[in-house]
Amino acid sequence: MRGAQLLTMPSAVSTGWVPDREITPELVAPVIAAQFPGLAQLPVMVFDQGWDNAVLAVGDRWLFRFIHRAIALDGARRELDVLREVGPHLPLPVPRPRFIGRPTPELPWPFWGAERLPGVELASLDLTGVGALGAAGRAEVAGELGGFLRELHRPEHAVTAGRLGLPVDPVGRGDPRRQSARAAERIAELRAAGLLGADREVDEVVAAAAALDGPAGPVGLVHGDLHLRHVLVSPGAVSHVSGVIDWGDTSLADPAVDLMIAFAGFDGPARAAFVEAYGQIGDVRALHARVTALAVTAALTLGAAATGPPALLAAGIAALARAAR
Repeated sequence: MRGAQLLTMPSAVSTGWVPDREITPELVAPVIAAQFPGLAQLPVMVFDQGWDNAVLAVGDRWLFRFIHRAIALDGARRELDVLREVGPHLPLPVPRPRFIGRPTPELPWPFWGAERLPGVELASLDLTGVGALGAAGRAEVAGELGGFLRELHRPEHAVTAGRLGLPVDPVGRGDPRRQSARAAERIAELRAAGLLGADREVDEVVAAAAALDGPAGPVGLVHGDLHLRHVLVSPGAVSHVSGVIDWGDTSLADPAVDLMIAFAGFDGPARAAFVEAYGQIGDVRALHARVTALAVTAALTLGAAATGPPALLAAGIAALARAAR
């Protein structure tokens, strides 16, 4: 669960998004109080909202995650399983489910609570200059993420994921040609809206990925949606990753699905620090990761263009430029 943040999740994009079930403090507070009496006296407040889940704060310490679209039910089960079984073995903080809710007539879908993780979203930090996260901080954060993914992608965690019944690439991010088509469509939308100019290197990545035969190697356990908003950072004189959050897309897939963060989030010495910590990526997997970064970041940028905030739009445009180089 995320902690302090500078950006808020767009509540919708231009697809007519609406939740299947409205989650409000008035609805959940009595259920939390009944199931977890130790939390009964704490205030319940809206904290954040995504396309599939709503997050409510219970006091200052706890965050509870509630499904509000039926499409997220399977992902929520996988998220909880992976966080409970694999999370304790990972080298960076991830949400640690502490309160597992029981479905009720008011809340018929699973929900759970964890301690709030500190930090701000990577998307909210200046990754291209010497602002909130300077060169040394960028390299430190990138190296930590590289080491984290090296551990996550170890074969033994894939074995655990198979035992848990995780599907293989349920949203198709492990297919570079499919990612190329998604990236091309979303980049065209950004350009039609006047938000992104012509960029030969972006177009070359999209075209090259369209010619790939398929994934570069065997599947591993992946986070599945490791973009700029799902990495929390504690900035300062010494910067560190303070959390890797939102595991609702976790599955078995080509590791390139997660390696997109190396290209959307970092360049220059920071990207080199990531690769040094992770290990050899290879040209085919790197291309797959780049086009995945373009497709996912373009979707984030379109959402920011529709609903804000401007800081997320600017971060997305900058990340698209990094991913292609």
